[in-house]
Amino acid sequence: MRTILDTLKLTEIFIACDDFCQEFEHYSLSQSYEQPARKERQMSQSEMRSILIFYHHSGMKCFKYYYEQIILKLLRSYWKKPYAYEAFVAQMPIVNLLLFAFLSACRLATTTEANYIDSTKLVVAHNRRKQKNKTFKGLARTGKTSTGWFFGFKLHAIINQQGPLVVFRITPANVADNNQNLLSQLTQRLKGFLYGDKGYLSALADKFKERGLELITKYRRTMGLQPLSYQKYYYLQHRGLIETVFDCLKNLCNLDHIRHRSPFNFFVNVWSALLAYTFFDEFPAISPFRQRVEQTSQFVVI
Repeated sequence: MRTILDTLKLTEIFIACDDFCQEFEHYSLSQSYEQPARKERQMSQSEMRSILIFYHHSGMKCFKYYYEQIILKLLRSYWKKPYAYEAFVAQMPIVNLLLFAFLSACRLATTTEANYIDSTKLVVAHNRRKQKNKTFKGLARTGKTSTGWFFGFKLHAIINQQGPLVVFRITPANVADNNQNLLSQLTQRLKGFLYGDKGYLSALADKFKERGLELITKYRRTMGLQPLSYQKYYYLQHRGLIETVFDCLKNLCNLDHIRHRSPFNFFVNVWSALLAYTFFDEFPAISPFRQRVEQTSQFVVI
């Protein structure tokens, strides 16, 4: 079980955030146009991002309690001049872009022998209250999964067989998993084998194969049997790995809740949860096919 308040992990998160922030500011200042003078803030953006990521990494469920009892009291010596809770929440949209850039530029993994694609729902309001929801008016949509209808967004993700995130996208809930534009964006730079469920059956599979990416899914009964090698069948049987990752994101990193009062803070919550997951010491993973074959062959009597 993870330690809830690991100050060494907090230090690691802050150093990573601060290093990226310095590089980002150096790039911005190196542009040809003159930057407008900025008022010095009470807390640096590195501190704010560290607090947000560490909250999602800690496993705590109430941000107000976490900020007032942990940040302002227990870990007060870690911050020079922290905001009050209300002021911090009001400042959160400022770090939205930096969180997304940090996640996209520094914290995503590369592909491996097997990679998995799937989506999960991000509910922002109960179905009965969606007509009264003003926070996400014009942004969220109604979608359907195997568990029923919901109102909100979808997280589309690709992970490798070792568990880390490789690619992600956030879309309205009514965007299908096998949407051609979405699949093209998600798999733009990928090569190798990509495993998904029946929802990812797409006419783009042949085009993907031409550029070195093979999309492998379970086939519907009406399509007849399609032979697979033992290696492909082994990896296809472990599609549940990405469901385990989604479970970690929602239950350990507090990715999903329906109390957002601002679209900006919704995305800050999503980026922070995904970033917190990338700082895990261990990820859900499956053994490579060759290693599993070697382990199995030790118990085979010839």
